[in-house]
Amino acid sequence: MKRRIFSSALCMILVVIGFMAHQDPVYGQSIQEDGHGHTHYVELDTIISHKLIFPSKTPDRVIANLTVDPAHSFAVNWRTNQLVQSGIVEIALATDGPEFLLEEVQKVKARSQQFENQNSREPLVKATFHSAVVSGLRPNTTYVYRVGNGAEEDGYWSEWFQYTTASTDIEKPFSFIYFGDAQNNVKSLWSRVIRNSYRQFPHVDFMLHAGDLINDRDANLEWGEWFYAGSFIHATVPSIMTPGNHEYRNGALSSLWRPQFTLPENGPMDVLKETCYAIDYQNMKLISIDAEGFDENLEARAAQIKWLDSVLSNNTKKWTAVTLHYPIFSTAKGRDNKELREGLKPLMDKYKVDLVLQGHDHTYARGFVENEGKGLTVVNDAGTIYAVSVSGPKMYESKDQDWMVRRGEYTQLFQIITVSKDTIQYGAYTPLGSLYDAFELVKKNGKKQLINKVPDTPVRLRQDFIKQE
Repeated sequence: MKRRIFSSALCMILVVIGFMAHQDPVYGQSIQEDGHGHTHYVELDTIISHKLIFPSKTPDRVIANLTVDPAHSFAVNWRTNQLVQSGIVEIALATDGPEFLLEEVQKVKARSQQFENQNSREPLVKATFHSAVVSGLRPNTTYVYRVGNGAEEDGYWSEWFQYTTASTDIEKPFSFIYFGDAQNNVKSLWSRVIRNSYRQFPHVDFMLHAGDLINDRDANLEWGEWFYAGSFIHATVPSIMTPGNHEYRNGALSSLWRPQFTLPENGPMDVLKETCYAIDYQNMKLISIDAEGFDENLEARAAQIKWLDSVLSNNTKKWTAVTLHYPIFSTAKGRDNKELREGLKPLMDKYKVDLVLQGHDHTYARGFVENEGKGLTVVNDAGTIYAVSVSGPKMYESKDQDWMVRRGEYTQLFQIITVSKDTIQYGAYTPLGSLYDAFELVKKNGKKQLINKVPDTPVRLRQDFIKQE
């Protein structure tokens, strides 16, 4: 009897030791940053979650992205271990029950690439990344799809996800969520933001991420936390993202950016592929500017200015939104992106861009240049509306400026933007669902009117929540 108990205990010990042998220490929070918030890690203080960092035969990190033709196609990416060398997307029209399985399911072969990378504070990770563009779809139609290795028996598949294509009716309303930087403590503290945004507004059509999705560009643990936080939402609500400075290091984009995402390749030069691009979504032109490329590479700067001028001059859509990581007008104390403003703002003014959606400064602000601190409720010919937001827990202090209609600190936010025929409705919400800022843009007969709808609640500032030393 004692021998049996000893054997069981020994087995348990060996299991624990085996599990620990696959764990590696990784970095904790950084306390040193340069002028643009590039991180220098200074300590090791935690344990890798094996499941978040290492792939298996079963697909993980499944994410849908918008294409240049979102009414008839979508892109999907996922990851497996290297034992899986090919991938398939199966897709069918969604039905009220499982009867779609009785019909012929369309199969789309993925592009699969073996890949490995090792962050300086992590073990080597080997994976196969799979990507596919599913085309030939019906507009405004709900489909079901799954991704896997294509084997009928002994296959490794994701669950079936639902996905709805965009409409070809340019006047049909649509909504999207705009997130500022997630960046830090993504699994523990950003997860509630993305999940509650979806819980409160489950019928949004896509999500927009304004850079710094994670803190260290090639950290598999951090990317694993980002995908974990969004979970199935990433696979059912398509995303577009623009890179931030934390997706870069020494001028080089994260090696995981292009394997993990499939974004449009209609930008001005190869080095900006899938970081600077444009999408027509119903009656809105959506444009991503690679702000770090603009900041660090003079050739990329000139190319983006010339390209943006061309895109805007040929724009036939009623509404225009630009997203980039660095703000045209910085909100945090001691920051100013002068070259960015001088290069891009004249184009925003010339072509009357409606919205510029930004991150980086880890505060909240929304306003327009002509505001001049007047605090008007209704403004005619208000010009471009600039927003800076943060969805993660890393917070800075801001400086009050005349262009700001609403400002905030130490507040995690997500923004719901609804676009209809003549109106854009914008609401900034806390994770609790409280409305923090709101406005409408009304565009009729060649005129644009801003209607501020700021709630009658106090401005949230750091001094109200953090004890002063």
